[in-house]
Amino acid sequence: MTHQYELMVILDPEIDERTVAPSLDKFLNVIRTDGGTIDNVDIWGRRRLAYEINKKTEGIYAVVNFTATSTATVELDRQLKLSEAVMRTKVLRAEQGMAQVAAAKKLADEKAARKAAAPAKAPAAAPAAAAAPAAAAAPAPTPAAPAAVEDAE
Repeated sequence: MTHQYELMVILDPEIDERTVAPSLDKFLNVIRTDGGTIDNVDIWGRRRLAYEINKKTEGIYAVVNFTATSTATVELDRQLKLSEAVMRTKVLRAEQGMAQVAAAKKLADEKAARKAAAPAKAPAAAPAAAAAPAAAAAPAPTPAAPAAVEDAE
């Protein structure tokens, strides 16, 4: 059974950027020979890494969307890890990624709903605050301020 996957690869920055696409194509032949399809290859180029990998602070990023069987994906990941030009790889099944994004959105919506409900409770306390004189709401002068003025004279 085939699934949609997303592959992110960080390549060694010392390789020439013009050779990134052909070298990725060589790895992606594993998918093609197994009957899968390559949907999209997006080469982001040289980017700064969040942390050092193999004493390098930059890497060449590439994202590939493809459809394949799980066995072909495992073989692709194995071959990528064997290559010295590949610093990091991450293969993610698109359905799982979409589920993670949906779960994160749901949590964010729930948090926003809780925040929206919190100010609704605050107006109940507002009538008591409105009964207090307006002068009490104004900030009181600090005692240090007048002393500073006297020293300046």
